[in-house]
Amino acid sequence: MSAPEADAWVEDAAEDVGGLDLLLADAALGLWRRFRPDSSALRFGMALGRRPRVVAGQAAWLGIELARVLAGRSRLAPASRDRRFADPAWAGNPVLRRVLQAYLAGSGSAEALLDGAELDWRDDTRLRFVLANLIAAAAPSNNPLLNPVAWKALIDTGGVNVVRGLRALAGDLATPPRVPSMVPPGAFEVGKTLAVTPGSVVHRTEQFELIQYQPVTETVYAYPLLIVPPMINKYYITDLAPGRSMVEYLVGQGHQVFVMSWRNPDARHREWSLDRYGGAVLEGLDAVRSVAGAGRAAKVNLCALCSGGIVVSMVAAHLSVTGQLGQVASICLGVTVLDQNRAGTAAAMIDPRAAAAAKAVSQTRGYLDGRALAEVFAWLRPDDLIWNYWVNNYLRGEPPPAFDILHWNADTTRLPAALHRDFIDLGLANALTVPDAARMLGSPVDLSKIDVDAYVIAGIADHICPWQSCYRTTQLLGGATKFVLSTSGHIAAMVNPPANPKARFRTLPGAAGAAGTGAAGTGAAGAGAAGAVNPEDPRQFLAEAVEVSGSWWPDYAAWLASHGGDQVASPRQLGSEDYPPLSAAPGTYVHDR
Repeated sequence: MSAPEADAWVEDAAEDVGGLDLLLADAALGLWRRFRPDSSALRFGMALGRRPRVVAGQAAWLGIELARVLAGRSRLAPASRDRRFADPAWAGNPVLRRVLQAYLAGSGSAEALLDGAELDWRDDTRLRFVLANLIAAAAPSNNPLLNPVAWKALIDTGGVNVVRGLRALAGDLATPPRVPSMVPPGAFEVGKTLAVTPGSVVHRTEQFELIQYQPVTETVYAYPLLIVPPMINKYYITDLAPGRSMVEYLVGQGHQVFVMSWRNPDARHREWSLDRYGGAVLEGLDAVRSVAGAGRAAKVNLCALCSGGIVVSMVAAHLSVTGQLGQVASICLGVTVLDQNRAGTAAAMIDPRAAAAAKAVSQTRGYLDGRALAEVFAWLRPDDLIWNYWVNNYLRGEPPPAFDILHWNADTTRLPAALHRDFIDLGLANALTVPDAARMLGSPVDLSKIDVDAYVIAGIADHICPWQSCYRTTQLLGGATKFVLSTSGHIAAMVNPPANPKARFRTLPGAAGAAGTGAAGTGAAGAGAAGAVNPEDPRQFLAEAVEVSGSWWPDYAAWLASHGGDQVASPRQLGSEDYPPLSAAPGTYVHDR
């Protein structure tokens, strides 16, 4: 891949992202704290004062461009991928065209001023988030008096769209998260249209249910797979609709699949900490080994997503210290950030005082409300997740389209106060990058001692876990690590069925579909699958990587097979004598509200 192509891919990555510690603080304190004037704004003004030529140049450019707009000679036009102005009226109507071009000129000039101020990365990141949201809010497409889509809906419906829109607005403002609804109510039902892969709950604790899925092949790989989902969301992102379920796909490839379904905690569970969740993963690991047969399931493959990947990585480090890492055949980390250094806006926008206030808020309540976190996530991508639905739901008066991923996204969970505290502290200190700086179940955490093979997935358009931050995991783990970069965002990177004709991913040459057979890597250059070496700089990875057409699911299934042990006869029934089936999948905890 050439350098220009690599740069183009980098430019496609979302810029308004946030690390876990920042997102959890914003959810507790309220996102609007970011918009209050602070020292960053003051330094911005001072920087422009020291650069009068930048200000004068932009003022002159803006004046000239606005004159061209009024005269009808401006060539400004929105990007071809900008769906906000797809209606032909924005280009054909002379008034709307001038309004749009004036908006583009003003927003471009504001961004140029911020670029010209040459602030340090912390101030630049803080102000760039504010500016991006202000520019998104000011778009003329959001104005019901200007958007041609709204006028057409008014004519077509005889004004009914206004009534529908006001009703939808009132409903969305009535309860948190106070953002436009992204999925119509009743479009999906867990256990009927989502999370329907056959299986049984074979173990239940106060904290989680363990689901075992029914094999569909005559033989299975001896080493089962245990999926650990995020603590922030419900597990069925891995078992979405039929044909879009990673669990369904892996079962069909002959893998024994188990999933942990976390309980939705409330104030009674305020003391559930990182250690408590780490202990739950160990309990799940023991149960899987027992159910799958201690003789033939001496090892278990682990696959963890997002915040679940943080806990699993720390548990693996604990197992290494205690001499039990041999229980783990491999580790898969999906959209997981272990190195929080400049992970989006996290380190730039949170300080110890804000962190302490956020922890105090959740400690008083006993938990962090997942609806507040959903609101934070939405405002990280305002054009796609706020204003797009503003136009559809309120201006057009139409219900949002039924989309299974967004239903899952709206099915929020709470986060115990202790875990909220631990995640913020872990992120602020970036403790996982420093050997022995963090502890799990009493053991010092040193990620370089995790010398099992790893498969790491990231999404190039991820607005929550930047792919560059996910990539740095390859420099932390001590085993052979294969890195896969999907073309999707945070959620779509994981929901990547083979039937998707647009699916593709990038990995290093020689790594696609192969097992990790090379020697264990080091912190500076972890070995990838088939001996490929992961360079330290993610840009170099991007320049050297090859594009593979299709989903990464088949690639992971093949990689997992090489870590799955022998082929054995499929179990005739689910569970075991010690872990009998308790209820049918998807279990009971997934329905907690």
